[in-house]
Amino acid sequence: MVLIGIGINDTNNSADYLAKKIIDLRIFEDSTGKMNLSLQDINGELLVVSQFTLYGDCRKGKRPSFSVSAKPELTNAIYNYLIDKFCSLGISKVQSGVFAAHMNVELINDGPVTILMDSDKIF
Repeated sequence: MVLIGIGINDTNNSADYLAKKIIDLRIFEDSTGKMNLSLQDINGELLVVSQFTLYGDCRKGKRPSFSVSAKPELTNAIYNYLIDKFCSLGISKVQSGVFAAHMNVELINDGPVTILMDSDKIF
């Protein structure tokens, strides 16, 4: 599952970087239990969900600020571009959420691994 937050400075180039990084990142276990396989190596599938609240800035005050989250028009365009990019890079099954809809999404996190990625490469 990929939860994607799109910010005001993101572009299709940001999506290109993230798509390639996500499918090549060696985060799946090999036969020895070592994280050594990529999504492509395991012929994995993706569920991609747009999640603007990832840009919630809680450093000040008592309410998150979403001032750096992209407007819906830009977000939707980049979100759809990212989904198409995953497909063009050979991911055979890519599912997506419904953009801007209230959804109930379940995740079974198999192991203690959650990876944060940033197209600005701040971390």
